[in-house]
Order: sequence, then structure tokens, then C-alpha cells
Amino acid sequence: MPAGGGAPLRARRPFPDEAARALADGANLQRLADTYDPSDHGLRDIWEAIVTTGRRTSEVLKLRWECIGRYGGLPMFWHDQTKVGNYDAAIRIPESLYELLAERQRKTLEKFTARHGHAPSPQQRAAMVLFPRTTRNSQMTTSLSYTWFIRGFRLWVDELDLGRLVPHQARHTLATNLLRHGATLTHIRRYLGQVSDRMAEHYVHLTSSDLDNVLQHVWVAGPGTAQPGELLAGDATPLTREQAQALAIDLSRRSTPAEGGFCTFQPVVDGGACPWNLDCHNCDKFVMSGADLLYWRRKREQWRLLAEGAPDDATADYLHHYFEPTARAIDGLEKALAGLGLLDDALALDLRKPQDYFHRVWSTAFRAADLAEAAEAQDAQGDEFAAEFYATDGEAQT
Repeated sequence: MPAGGGAPLRARRPFPDEAARALADGANLQRLADTYDPSDHGLRDIWEAIVTTGRRTSEVLKLRWECIGRYGGLPMFWHDQTKVGNYDAAIRIPESLYELLAERQRKTLEKFTARHGHAPSPQQRAAMVLFPRTTRNSQMTTSLSYTWFIRGFRLWVDELDLGRLVPHQARHTLATNLLRHGATLTHIRRYLGQVSDRMAEHYVHLTSSDLDNVLQHVWVAGPGTAQPGELLAGDATPLTREQAQALAIDLSRRSTPAEGGFCTFQPVVDGGACPWNLDCHNCDKFVMSGADLLYWRRKREQWRLLAEGAPDDATADYLHHYFEPTARAIDGLEKALAGLGLLDDALALDLRKPQDYFHRVWSTAFRAADLAEAAEAQDAQGDEFAAEFYATDGEAQT
């Protein structure tokens, strides 16, 4: 039985410079492979992928066989950031890591062929993992365990006499280095797969001198805004002014406030009963104004945190899919406000105050269903443009 009170919590700090150099040294990495992975299951490859990408150890261990690819000539790395089995997140990786994982693909494929006497079918290949366990795994669909990896890693670190280190410190080290080189917390959050800047801050550790050098890059918004330090426009492509104006609804006409927006159904505005039992968020008469943007942003964060804390993958996946239409509407609202030049004003409003009702941000609203469709249509246009670019000019441009 564990001792009463549990183990004390330890901060996960970045690797000290001396330890970082030792853990990335070529001779030490070769010793990791030769001594602690003589059968070449991929211990060194796993560690190099963790260090290079800053992914969680479990994300690298559970990589699918088809985890890399080139898009427009750029090497990309596909993995699961959601913890629910959705392998739909991609980041750019160095050419050296791409070649390392491509060689691991070849070795895994050879193991399958040697075991079955034939190459895997496309369906079998899609289900295969990149680092398969060796026992009771004929189809190679089960990955190596964290226990197997951490056992070899700890023995290696003990041999190097580096003190007590854990693999997750590589994630902290990468986040700190990115910030020192001018990246914002928003960029770090998106690269590491965090749901908020506050969670990204957990991975960033700086001295006072480092902080002085990068504050001007990180805190780009003034103290008068609702969220200091946030890139107000983000990197979402706004709708054109014409598109946003076509979606806008003037709330100076008749409407009644609802949770997170307004109802424009005339019988309800006149005091009649709602025929849909006040199911506002699923009603096409429900509109969202700029004054509601921060409310919906908080809702999005709450749902993401609920999904991360779900007791099982099925529940988390359900929560992601249930909130997806609302998330599309929020994206559409941000793009529409940016197209009208009102996004900064909307982000500066936190709670509705009496004077807000005379502001254009409040009086301009959009139907939630129209916002979701507009966001989807714009994303589809972007995908079509990218496909056409890669098919025609991508090679020449590269």
C-alpha cells in the first residue's frame, strides 16, 4: 500500500543545458539503442521524436504506421492531440526526423512481412502502429507500452549520471526555447496542442533576463483589453466585408435577450410562449452578437476541459462531437467580426453593461446557423485553393 498522504508533487522543469547536451549526444543515443534496445524495437527513435517535436510520450508511442507524409514538399507528422484516438493533427518536422521515421516504417513493414509471408494490405497498413509490441500482436495494431519505454530510458539516464530526469521535461524544454526565440504563447499553445494560453504557461520557465527580452513579443495587447497578451486577430482568415455585411442582422429591430445571444422570433418578442421549450442554442431564430464573443469563448474552453477530463475515450469523443456545431459558429462569429473591423472591440467587452447596448458591437448580430455555414464554406475554399496550389504551382514555388 502507498504511504499515507501520497507522493509530493515535483515541478517538471526544462533539462539543464548539460543534461540536454548529453541526452542529444550522438554517441549516447547510439548507446541507448545498442545497450537497452538490442532487438531494435525503436527506443532511440521514440526518444528522438519526443525531443524534436515536444509531443507527449504516449502520443509518440501510439503513432500509426502512416504518421508521416509530404504535403507541398514539406515533411509533416500526424498524431493524436485529443487523447481520444483522432489522428488528425499535423505539425512540420525537420527532414532528419522524417528520414528517421521513414526508416522505422520500413523496419516495421519488414517485420510484418517476415511474420506473415506477405506485405500488409492497405486496410492492415492503416491499422498498424509504428512501434508495435512483440507479443500477442500478430497484426501489429498494439503499440509498445510506456512501462517498456521508461524502463530503458531510466537505466540510460542512470548510466549517464544525470540525476533524476523524466521524458516529459523535453516538452518543457522545447516550449521554453520557442519562447526565448520570439514565439508567442499562442504559437506555443497551438504547437504543443494545449487548449489555452494558461496551460501553455505551465510549460514555460524563464529567468528574469529572458523575460525582459521577450515580453515585447509575448504581450502584444494592452492592459485595457479583456485578455492581455492575446493576439486579437489570431491567424483565422476573416470574412470579407461584403460577406460579413450579408450575414449581419440589425438588432435595433425587435428582439429579446437570451443566454449567450438574442431571440428574434416575433411571438416570443411580443411576450408569447416559446414553441421550442427555450432550446435557444439549437434554434434558427437565435442570433449571436459581438457582445457575446467572450461568453462563447469561455464556453468553448469549458467544453474542451470537460473532454480532457472525461473518464473514458468514448465520453470525450462524444463531448467533442456534441460541441462541434457550436464551435463552428464561434469561429464564424470571430471571422465575421474581423471582416467588419469589430473584433478588437468585441474582445474588449467582458460583461454586458448598459452603455454597451448603444455600441455597434452589440447592435450587429448574426444567425448561429449562418455563421457555422460561412466558416465551413471558407475553410472548404481554403482547402480547394491549397490543393490547386500544390497541384500546379506548389513544386515551382517550393
